[in-house]
Amino acid sequence: MLAREWRLLLLACRMLTRIPVARGVGRGSGPEAASVRYYPLVGVVVGLAGAAVLAAAHAPLGAPVAAVLAVATTVIVTGALHEDGLADTADGIGGGRTAERALEIMRDSRIGSYGVLALILAVAARVLVLAALPMWIGAAMLVAAHGLSRWSVVLMIATARYVRDSGIASPVAGPVSPASHALAGATAIACLAVLATVATPAATLAVVAGLALGHVAARAAFQRKLGGYTGDCLGATQQASEIGACLGLLAGI
Repeated sequence: MLAREWRLLLLACRMLTRIPVARGVGRGSGPEAASVRYYPLVGVVVGLAGAAVLAAAHAPLGAPVAAVLAVATTVIVTGALHEDGLADTADGIGGGRTAERALEIMRDSRIGSYGVLALILAVAARVLVLAALPMWIGAAMLVAAHGLSRWSVVLMIATARYVRDSGIASPVAGPVSPASHALAGATAIACLAVLATVATPAATLAVVAGLALGHVAARAAFQRKLGGYTGDCLGATQQASEIGACLGLLAGI
């Protein structure tokens, strides 16, 4: 049992990050679908990397530079996976008049004006929020927001329809098991508990509200245009949820 769960964690790391793990671990729709239970935990690892850089750079370099370096660290660890999904989704939804055309645009590796603007705004929002927060609250926020936003991805997988016949997210598309829901949800609760140690209850609730707004806004955009989600949409969901959580915290403190 423990060996299986370890393999699932490694699969989640391989799917969501550039961390050199999971070599030789078998792939397939069954194991990869089950690995979504560890998406929030992988998010915590990504957030911890950013938090460590933020803490190390804050005093010698100042809050703005530390915030840039922390966000850059999370992008490097994930290989800009979610940012790429955000850009492709923005181009597709912004430039496609029909669902078919939107999906075609999203397959194009080239980035358009909608994608560029989405990336600029997303990175700027995260950097500015981090720079405006006290260092320890910012560090806790990185851990919590990255974990919670991957939980948002799990919820999207569980409640929306995958609209492609194949693609990067096809192995994880479909029903999410009760065990996966339980573990992903428990990790999300732990993220909130960590944040609550340095933030007020009102600020913690504001994080939940911001996360929910980001998730709902992303889902509404995909559902209206595409009738469901793609792998790129999952990346956009993560970004929207993370930014919503960050803005909620800033508004709540």
